[in-house]
Amino acid sequence: MIDVSSLYLLKNESFAELAKLSSLSDLDQFELYWMGRKGKLTTLLRSVSELSIEDKKTIGKFINDYKVEFTALILQKKTLLKNVSLEQKLSQEIFDTTLPGTIFPRGHQHPLSQVIAELVRIFHSFGFVVADGPEMESEFYNFEALNIPPNHPARDMQDTFYIEQTGKQPSLPSLGHLTSHEDPSLLRTHTSPVQVRIMQKYPPPISIIVPGRVYRHEAMDATHSCMFHQVEGLLVDKNVSFADLKGTLTRFAQLFFEKDVKTRFRPSYFPFTEPSAEMDISCLICSGTGCRVCKQTGWVELLGSGMVNPKVFEEVRLDPDQYSGFAFGIGIERLAIFKYGVDDLRLFCENDLRFLKQF
Repeated sequence: MIDVSSLYLLKNESFAELAKLSSLSDLDQFELYWMGRKGKLTTLLRSVSELSIEDKKTIGKFINDYKVEFTALILQKKTLLKNVSLEQKLSQEIFDTTLPGTIFPRGHQHPLSQVIAELVRIFHSFGFVVADGPEMESEFYNFEALNIPPNHPARDMQDTFYIEQTGKQPSLPSLGHLTSHEDPSLLRTHTSPVQVRIMQKYPPPISIIVPGRVYRHEAMDATHSCMFHQVEGLLVDKNVSFADLKGTLTRFAQLFFEKDVKTRFRPSYFPFTEPSAEMDISCLICSGTGCRVCKQTGWVELLGSGMVNPKVFEEVRLDPDQYSGFAFGIGIERLAIFKYGVDDLRLFCENDLRFLKQF
């Protein structure tokens, strides 16, 4: 027969035993003895269902309150013993706080990515936005729309990676209105096809830069690669002049190289610009006095540029009498070589950490 007096004795007994415990293993055994599935207090709780209604109100309430208080004391004791165990462990360990910590290497952007990011930042401050296009192109966008006829040397198999037509080609997201020229037949040889796509879709004014990978059928050496990076620039609006081109590119060179570099423009030829010009900058090694790098001339070639050819405007259905514009193309690797003084193009794609850690 369960009565309150015997429950008080049992409660005091369990509390006294709990207070004497000094290890976590003893506490686990104690908790299992009292609170396990067949534990003493668990069995006592199950017997409440056999009591009368009157006894349930008094004895049942006592046992429930006892369990709540007992559970809280066990948890408190467990926390205390864990803290004591931790303090004992720390007191036995020797830790020298003056020792240097472990230095983990931190990654950073590839030098070419750094150049692209800086270039985008500068031209963004001029009001240009970044555009993109597919690397697998059609002959129309890569050549014909840019006034490069079929017999042009740039279309020779030695310069272009052509894609073998074997069945249905993968579809490409088109930025333009035309869809009959979308079947890819080559890897783009320059980023200029994007300017055609943009002009097909968006009316002037247009001011974009297009950084991206391009492909040429060339042997790898210190100054050439079969895959490299370019950035195309295009500005189209009314009354755009060659003076706007010169001012934009000259200011870009000064900001990018963080020096008061001099620039000069030499006549050149590109099918998609007329007139066309190469832009040189004063040699960054000798400051224009003449050295081995600039072949004693004081100048190094940086980029190609020119006014958009009216025939390109006609391909995208813009009136060349109403609109004008300029375009330019810059080799990202060339910029990196000049900025960082690297003498071998292949270093940028070999993933040698000894080289990359310098940037």
